[in-house]
Amino acid sequence: MKSRLVASVAISAVVLLGATGCTFITPQATKTEYAASDGVNVSDQDGPVVVRNALIIANEDGTVGNFVGAIVNPTQERGTLTISLEGSDPFMITVPAGGSISLGADEEPLRIVDLDTMPGATVAMHFQSGDSAGVTTEVPVLDGTLPYYTDLAPEED
Repeated sequence: MKSRLVASVAISAVVLLGATGCTFITPQATKTEYAASDGVNVSDQDGPVVVRNALIIANEDGTVGNFVGAIVNPTQERGTLTISLEGSDPFMITVPAGGSISLGADEEPLRIVDLDTMPGATVAMHFQSGDSAGVTTEVPVLDGTLPYYTDLAPEED
């Protein structure tokens, strides 16, 4: 009788391990950080302020664009983010302690004149906050073709 009990426990353990064993060696997908939309996430290990879903919606010829994205300050102090790209004056955005600013939703997007980057390409942008040297990231440039970007496309002067 004991041998049957031991055998059934052993078989149950093998079946259970066989049914769930792949999770022991497979990375957990929910722990992989990625940009869930068309933009990119910008994190500077040394800077307190982070940027989520950064992208530029440009006009058809790529001369003017609107920078959109969420700027998050998880610290207990007010933070300032400086955004720079070649050929333009830097933008400075102050974010309250523990707060966020959503450019293109809560606030107006940042208008970039003389963008000189066609939709479908990327543009190098430098993001700096706090005492950090900052990071340079390739930010995608899109157009207002998709319905949810139509309102974010820059208006002609």
